[in-house]
Amino acid sequence: MKRGQKAWTFRPQKSPKPKVPENVKVEVETKANELVESFLKPEYIEPPPEDTRFNYVVDIYTKWYRSSFYFCAKYACPGPNAISPFFETKFARMEYAGDGFFNLSYMRHTKKWFEIFKGLSVDECLETIRDFPHFMP
Repeated sequence: MKRGQKAWTFRPQKSPKPKVPENVKVEVETKANELVESFLKPEYIEPPPEDTRFNYVVDIYTKWYRSSFYFCAKYACPGPNAISPFFETKFARMEYAGDGFFNLSYMRHTKKWFEIFKGLSVDECLETIRDFPHFMP
């Protein structure tokens, strides 16, 4: 059987992502940490279950990586067959779009980010994370 012919194709360069200004970083981090402490932790962190077969959330935190701001959850794995005692996962991403606006995504069960909203302000992003069930840890 003959292999397929290779051909040159045009692939335009990706436009560079905008750099996040320091004042925007501070504002986002302050407001997001307030949301985590006032809503996400009380809502989703519960005492350890009596049945040790299941994982449970022990901490929720935020972090910047390049031009994206992530909401992360730390899970405990108490079962006897656990590979490690804890694991961490990201469940929401605010990607800086420029001019103080963000694109909001959530992590699907396929481990791929799915962008739901574009061009939201910081307050709109945080309100959406609080109100929409897509952004549960």
